[in-house]
Amino acid sequence: MDAMQQHMIDRYRAARLGEPAPPVPGTHDVVTVRGMRDYRRFEAVLAGRLATGRLRAALAHLIAPRHSRRPPACP
Repeated sequence: MDAMQQHMIDRYRAARLGEPAPPVPGTHDVVTVRGMRDYRRFEAVLAGRLATGRLRAALAHLIAPRHSRRPPACP
């Protein structure tokens, strides 16, 4: 049974019992991801690492062009 079917069953049950309907699946996903990001930043600060820009810096290090030993081509 997928999440939407389960939600419909839970919503029907809540309506029959006079309870508030449960939130739609995925409603709190953004809040959860932000909370995880904030926690990782907090842990980084406690460990003495940079709190922001770590992923971008790592990717830039991997993608950055390597310096060649050849002289530049003549124009």
